Amino acid sequence: MAETIAFIGLGNMGLPMASNLVKAGYVVRGFDVVPAANATAAGAGIAIAASAAQAVSGAGIAISMLPNGALVRELYSGGILQAAAPDTLFIDSSTIDVDSARVAHELAAAAGMVSLDAPVSGGVGGATAGTLTFMAGGTEAAFARGLPVLEKMGKKIVHCGGVGAGQAAKICNNMILGISMIAVGEAFVLAEKLGLTHQALFDVAATASGQCWSLTSYCPVPGPVPNSPANNGYKPGFAAALMLKDLLLSQEAAAGAGAETALGKHAAAIYQNFVSGGNGGVDFSGIINAIRGPA
Repeated sequence: MAETIAFIGLGNMGLPMASNLVKAGYVVRGFDVVPAANATAAGAGIAIAASAAQAVSGAGIAISMLPNGALVRELYSGGILQAAAPDTLFIDSSTIDVDSARVAHELAAAAGMVSLDAPVSGGVGGATAGTLTFMAGGTEAAFARGLPVLEKMGKKIVHCGGVGAGQAAKICNNMILGISMIAVGEAFVLAEKLGLTHQALFDVAATASGQCWSLTSYCPVPGPVPNSPANNGYKPGFAAALMLKDLLLSQEAAAGAGAETALGKHAAAIYQNFVSGGNGGVDFSGIINAIRGPA
């Protein structure tokens, strides 16, 4: 009989992740606070529970994908752990602050559960294709239990260390991403003013010392990378509001750890202005339009 997996949070990321588990042969019992999300998930073969607690009852593994740390804390302290069988593996794949991740681990351990923090990289496209990168934090034993399931949703699964290490890795990675996208955008704007074509700059930088993912996989100008959001009106992709969230998490972590991240701080301020201007739903690579300034 196939193992039952509970999946809490069936939004833009959670639904395709849960759907891939269904395709892999698992029985998936899901729940979302948004009725429309539940209805869509039901159409994908996910059994819908009346509550998060009902979803985890009898499941061997419970996965959550929620918007922020406060909701994860609320979930873990709201009776879900008491509804699960002892030694259930809880995997939180939300991108949240490290402190909230550690609190979730503590609550799970106190209730006799095993836990991982396992945020992802790869966006909705990666979630749909099953090619996400998972950054996991927790014990070796918890990671070994979770690996076969994570492999059904992702292509690269990395055990980053103990509790909270997955969130730490995600925050650091996305700080690099936010900074590098601004740098690539500034370079293309400068190139435009110097009379250099987009393609010429791309052809040079993509194979020279300026090479980075923000350039070669997610180029912020139309043309050089056909699948980048720049070729689709900057529809996300990865929304600017989510990039801002991650950059703010990086600054919160830096303050708590006593780390100096001047570029991370400046990138957060740039994205804050972009989002405050009504661009939260625009792909984060659309920051190039803010760099150009008013038309």
